[in-house]
Amino acid sequence: MTESTQSTDATDSSTSNKDFAEAPAWEQRFRAPRVSLPEWAEDAPDRSLFVSNATGTFELYAWDRATGGQRQVTDRPNGTTDGTLSPDGTAIWWFADSDGDEFGVWMRQPFEGGADEPAVPGLDASYSAGLALGRDGTVVVGRSTDEDGSTVHLLRPGAEAPVEIYRHRESAGVGDLSRDGSLIAIEHTEHGDAMHSAIRVVRADSVSDGTSGGDSGGDSGGDSGGVPVVAELDDTKGGTEELGLSVLGFAPRAGDTRLLVGHQRRGRWEPMLWDVATGTETDLRLDLPGDVSAEWYPDGSGLLIEHGYEARTELWRYDIATGALVRVETPAGTVSDATARPDGTVEYLWSSAAVPPVVRSTDGSVVLDPPGPKAPASIAVEDVWVDGPGGRVHALVQRPAAGEGPFPTVFEVHGGPTWHDSDAFASAPAAWLDHGYAVVRVNYRGSTGYGREWTDALKHRVGLIELEDIAAVREWAVTSGLADPAKLVLSGGSWGGYLTLLGLGTQPDVWAVGLAAVPVADYVTAYEDEMEALKALDRTLLGGSPEEVPERFAASSPLTYVDRVKAPVHIVAGVNDPRCPIRQIDNYVDRLAARGAVHEVYRYDAGHGSLVVEERIKQLRLDLDFAARHLGTPGSAK
Repeated sequence: MTESTQSTDATDSSTSNKDFAEAPAWEQRFRAPRVSLPEWAEDAPDRSLFVSNATGTFELYAWDRATGGQRQVTDRPNGTTDGTLSPDGTAIWWFADSDGDEFGVWMRQPFEGGADEPAVPGLDASYSAGLALGRDGTVVVGRSTDEDGSTVHLLRPGAEAPVEIYRHRESAGVGDLSRDGSLIAIEHTEHGDAMHSAIRVVRADSVSDGTSGGDSGGDSGGDSGGVPVVAELDDTKGGTEELGLSVLGFAPRAGDTRLLVGHQRRGRWEPMLWDVATGTETDLRLDLPGDVSAEWYPDGSGLLIEHGYEARTELWRYDIATGALVRVETPAGTVSDATARPDGTVEYLWSSAAVPPVVRSTDGSVVLDPPGPKAPASIAVEDVWVDGPGGRVHALVQRPAAGEGPFPTVFEVHGGPTWHDSDAFASAPAAWLDHGYAVVRVNYRGSTGYGREWTDALKHRVGLIELEDIAAVREWAVTSGLADPAKLVLSGGSWGGYLTLLGLGTQPDVWAVGLAAVPVADYVTAYEDEMEALKALDRTLLGGSPEEVPERFAASSPLTYVDRVKAPVHIVAGVNDPRCPIRQIDNYVDRLAARGAVHEVYRYDAGHGSLVVEERIKQLRLDLDFAARHLGTPGSAK
């Protein structure tokens, strides 16, 4: 039997408190108003910008802390989340794509409100590759297109058009602009490994209007297409292992040439200070296990340390003068974002698997509490460690509140692949728990937070390595009595959707249902149609292009194994998705249909995921009902 449904409509999401109260708890979690951590203008800290779903679509909002006034900045059918403030707080910049395709231009709007205008005249639409705004009005824009590769452009105050200062076929982007506007840090992968960036710092104040920077490809040779190079930092050279670097930000003081950099020299992410003028590197050597990131305190005296370890987060303050490391107290769980304020307090967005997110301050207050009903709580996670073929695998397990195992069990596979599941609130797993399923989330090889070796392990046997780790946890789940072996659901979105389809074909006898959202389904066609930056990543992961390593693409492609799929499969696809394009999904679906495999397809008119709340609810309801029909479990109840 073959079934398919198609729709591009998103329901109006305005919901009264009465409607909210009458909705099932799993829907309430999606509809409850929530906010991101507010970003604040560096020179006007009372002016903030945040994202909220208050209208039912995630949009940008301005907040004047001095007056308490808030207003909605953007209002688009498919939502807006990518925005920032000018340093003086007078302007809001936001990225305008078309229907979620991530291809667009930067727009600008006054903080107090007013008409939008193109922020960088003279630049055509592109994929965004970073943005930096200077105090004197200088703008640095990173772009990526299939035709040009990666380019960086500099716009001077009063200039009619931006000047191109960097170009390369491999992926690159804007890292940061120094406080005095004289230096630009660029992250690049000219060496060809898209997973491990190098850093180049160039002089912004040497570029005159109308001068083209040209192509800085390959060895810079001391310049960047005519733009003087101040410093280079490349940990991929001179060793047998390629190590990545990341730009964390210039020091917040005029004339200070120190750049905060993330490095992997000891097998994990750690911060260090690099003086780009002298070349001096200051290794912080923080005695913390797991990955460590950092940002500057506004006065430059210290660093706010974000420490991620075994799916939880801690915050610390590092004093640069003394080297003292002091804990910033936060509850157990996950800090998704944090920032140090000029008064020394720290604001952070916190949640746990059981407790919905809230923006808190170290002064004890709730910083920003959205009006309206609150999301119901969910169930805490249990940590499970399982011996896998590549080492111990960490999994987060949640059991439904009622009943005893074995339960129907959803293996919810995260995307990325360079990402990880954490002890953080998530509405989709909570919905499965409400319906009597256990939920298992596996931080397979390729996940972040467990060291560089774990993250880099999936090269060449892409997809197959991750599924080995999931298989080890699945065996534990069954033998421990948690999971009903006849009712195992493999589910995920993006890279998780890819692993779902690959798992259904390579492990056809163990999965009862598959639920794949915006997946890679046909790896070769996906490579042909995806954005240029992802082509570079695929070449890194698989060791070349489809023409160069066809056997690896075939081994890692779900399409290769589509005729082995036995489980009913539900696929959700965005028709404007630049990451997992629609044509390659259609190829896979056509193969399922040709052999009469049980499947359903839902296509929605947006990109790689939806920012519309009712659309997200609709997609999960389809998954719940699909699983219920094929497993004999409770459906979505609405």
